[in-house]
Amino acid sequence: MMKQFTELQRYELQAYLQAGIKKDEIAHKLGVHRSSLYRELRRNKWNPSDVYDAAYAQYRYELCKEQRVHSKKFTTYMEARAETMLVQLDYSPEQIVGRCKLLGFPMVSVERLYQWIWADKRKGGVLYRSLRRRGRKHGKRGSKHNNRGCIPNRRDISERPPIVQKRKRWRDLEIDTIIGKNNKGAILTINERKNGWLWMHKLPSKEAKYVAAATVMLLKPYKGWIHTITSDNGTEFADHEYIAKELGVDFYFARPYYSWERGANENLNGLVRQYIPKGTSFEYITQKYIEEITMKINERPRKRLGFLAPKETLKFKNLKQLKRIMNL
Repeated sequence: MMKQFTELQRYELQAYLQAGIKKDEIAHKLGVHRSSLYRELRRNKWNPSDVYDAAYAQYRYELCKEQRVHSKKFTTYMEARAETMLVQLDYSPEQIVGRCKLLGFPMVSVERLYQWIWADKRKGGVLYRSLRRRGRKHGKRGSKHNNRGCIPNRRDISERPPIVQKRKRWRDLEIDTIIGKNNKGAILTINERKNGWLWMHKLPSKEAKYVAAATVMLLKPYKGWIHTITSDNGTEFADHEYIAKELGVDFYFARPYYSWERGANENLNGLVRQYIPKGTSFEYITQKYIEEITMKINERPRKRLGFLAPKETLKFKNLKQLKRIMNL
């Protein structure tokens, strides 16, 4: 690896050049290879034709050194920040790294954060409990799901305007339900496709009449603003025509088992499951608690939004204003 010039060597180099000494001889006097000397002269000038200036060359060197990417040590300061973001703000390791980068805070890699979390678990720690999936593996859907009912007058996603898939405009929504333990109780989830804004509401059951009524109630204030709604093929959306009529929207259905066609909603349901894990009884979950979860998720940064939160994409104009609001 090439040895960098010291500040003293740079001033000696400038003096030798001003004295008219040949470059090969200067390299010998300084104890460096001639190629290192030529590289120094080439790198640390404002213009190639400029006379070598030791002070400016040292400034250029220090500037480049400051901007160089270094492997980061996981300091106590970083660890405290990461733990706060993981445990109190429910950020994933990727969100922690992306958010710190956005705000100019030092942070180790995503992989290093996972290593830290699993090392903590091996020591009996509980940091892993703040991860969305906590290391669980998920199985694929089997034949037990093949009895989903047919929905009358459904409009297939193939009829939906192509612009919706591109996420280039606001006001295209996805809708789904999360079911409680023993198939009792349900939570309605609706998201805006472009920025991931979430609406949620607790339901007595996933019967179509409850889903339709809650959907209209949540979205009525936005009537005339929404373009489309897309759902899966669950029978809870059998009253889609009522929803479409009341809200003045086009309602579409994704193809069975093509969950990626509603990828944003699938991801959001995963975020909700961090607060309400599968197998949880909904009996004691209140609408107030659901609203608290909704607020938290709308304030969580998203990778596809450049690690801004959905709420921030609606409210804040620039990063400086965001830092001031967050007291960072």
